[in-house]
Amino acid sequence: QVQLVESGGGLVQAGGSLRLSCAASGRTFIDYAMAWFRQAPGKELVFVAAINCSGENTRYADSVNGRFTISRNDAKNKVYLQMNSLKPEDTAIYYCAADSLAFALSLPTTKSEIDYWGQGTQVTVSS
Repeated sequence: QVQLVESGGGLVQAGGSLRLSCAASGRTFIDYAMAWFRQAPGKELVFVAAINCSGENTRYADSVNGRFTISRNDAKNKVYLQMNSLKPEDTAIYYCAADSLAFALSLPTTKSEIDYWGQGTQVTVSS
């Protein structure tokens, strides 16, 4: 069983930055590919960013590419999402997600690949 706990959300003005953190329980964190998804009000849950088990490979949604950076610290069992140049359309609940059945190069980008979800953290970007 894996537990994921997000933190770092909040209210920020457009153009600002936030850093989300996700703390994971479990001894095999290094075997998980990790991802961030988000859900805006009235919209479906969508992929934001993913990082593979080793941290060498990442993938981003087109809407955040160049502004967001995903990273991981296996010694701390944490994954991060650095969000820069935030826009009002980035307003959403952000969810940390784990793919515990990942291969070395896996980059989970769909909900069906995810085994564990965090409870979410709210990010609100004002114009």
